[in-house]
Amino acid sequence: MRYADEAVGIGPPPARKSYLNIDAIIAAAHQTGAGAIHPGYGFLSENARFAEAVAAAGLVFVGPTPKTIRTMGDKATARATARAAGVPIVPGSDGEVGDLDHALAAARSIGFPVMLKASAGGGGRGIRVAADETAFEHHFHTAQAEAAAAFGSGTLYLERFLNHARHLEVQILGDGNRAVHCFERECSLQRRRQKVWEEAPSLAIDDATREALCTSAVRLAARVGYRGAGTLEYLYDDDTGEFFFIEMNTRIQVEHPVTEMVTGIDLVRAMILIAQGQPLELAQADVTLRGAAIEVRINAEDPDSNFRPSPGRVSTLTLPAGPGVRVDTMLYPGSVVPPYYDSLLAKIIVHAETRELALARLRRALDEFEIDGLVTTAPLHKRLARLNEVQTGRFDTGFLERLLTA
Repeated sequence: MRYADEAVGIGPPPARKSYLNIDAIIAAAHQTGAGAIHPGYGFLSENARFAEAVAAAGLVFVGPTPKTIRTMGDKATARATARAAGVPIVPGSDGEVGDLDHALAAARSIGFPVMLKASAGGGGRGIRVAADETAFEHHFHTAQAEAAAAFGSGTLYLERFLNHARHLEVQILGDGNRAVHCFERECSLQRRRQKVWEEAPSLAIDDATREALCTSAVRLAARVGYRGAGTLEYLYDDDTGEFFFIEMNTRIQVEHPVTEMVTGIDLVRAMILIAQGQPLELAQADVTLRGAAIEVRINAEDPDSNFRPSPGRVSTLTLPAGPGVRVDTMLYPGSVVPPYYDSLLAKIIVHAETRELALARLRRALDEFEIDGLVTTAPLHKRLARLNEVQTGRFDTGFLERLLTA
């Protein structure tokens, strides 16, 4: 708020009365004379109804069309669209599974273990892994209830569970007629399916796999006439070398700075230009990889107390600086971190000529980062940055959970 030209109150702390209140947000835009709304990466950023309301109010929605949001935001529909585009998908149910008997039959056909996933979900919610039929029956109703509470829809679909999977995602830009990729990010270091560490490029794949992966993402983006910045997420099977599309985020990602650091492309600027009706500035040949970048998420959580939330007032704050170091944060000394929203406080991003140098730069940046008044996950990242498995890239999506429970 210190950097904004204007700030408008849109309601009390409960999100449904403020950040999810479409009428209040549009009223604030009109009050300030804004011509466009950038939805960011939370709350209504992937809400087709919000995109429609913005357009109906005579404003520009900085993102894809409502139709694209609906098509790619629903995971079951997105899978079907990917299949039609010739993009490999994880073996799973043919669309949504409406009841337990239908779901069990689909699970037997896929083969255990299977994942139950919310069709309208995201952020790791509404997901359960079932090793056998007994566990499946137990998890089915729990996943339905969680999905309904989080997303307003309890519909589920199923996917084969990969024992040694990596989470890769491809950043794309499109203008509705043409799309390009900005290479991949690896997001395999996760806790409870929430990303904590992201980097580019991935050490897991070779150049041929990278080309196939990124080309598939462009093919799918082009099929839906994608407009703006978007991310196509994949699972990569370390055992077989296969990759599978799992979902698309029709918005900018928390981890987009990683891509900006290795490509030199300002993704948010590109989104705004595209929303203004300008054609994509870039040809695919213009997008090149430069070195390696890593981002760690600093959250207001206590990693030594099962990641208990740690709201409070920031008394002192020292942010790292220097060449190849970027910090995205809203913090300042005296700022209050409330208990109402996501616990993300800051993103520390580093870039260097090699991953080894980027890790060294990250370790220094984390040592320089100091905050008093609340507990953060910075100590966890200090530990990760010094682990041999992380330094050599020998991890998968289950690595951090195993580390924390060892």
